[in-house]
Amino acid sequence: MHLTRFTDYSIRVLIYLAAKGEARSTIHEIATSFDVSRNHLMKVVQDLSHKGYITAIRGKNGGLLLKKAPEEIRLGRLVRDTENDLELVECFGDSNECRITPACRLKPILAEALRAFLAVLDKYTLADMLGPQQPQLVELLKIEPLTGSKAGSTPPLAS
Repeated sequence: MHLTRFTDYSIRVLIYLAAKGEARSTIHEIATSFDVSRNHLMKVVQDLSHKGYITAIRGKNGGLLLKKAPEEIRLGRLVRDTENDLELVECFGDSNECRITPACRLKPILAEALRAFLAVLDKYTLADMLGPQQPQLVELLKIEPLTGSKAGSTPPLAS
């Protein structure tokens, strides 16, 4: 199975926002941190906002924030929400023209594998992605601490 770049970027955006905590972020800031296309991230952010994962505030003091606590964002749900096509092979789709479908055992085996894959992801949350590595993520992503927060402290996670 191969996740799309869209899902990959969706996960990255959420990791960035969770690592940054309560401080607002911009698409430009996230694109720069990951060295990815700003235009592609705009589509990702719009989708994440529409699906209720983030809040996008427009204007001079605007920015992006997590809409839910990282502990509430399940990775399996996120993958289901961002992947347009979980059809691993032709016979999963409506336009199946494979001749051996009536006798083939591949479809139920792959369906079971897909369920297992998503079940594993369902066990984990965005908070699990941060774990004790959050300070290292903050450093690697070059996230500045909140103004007025204690020097050297990691910003709290959004609730």
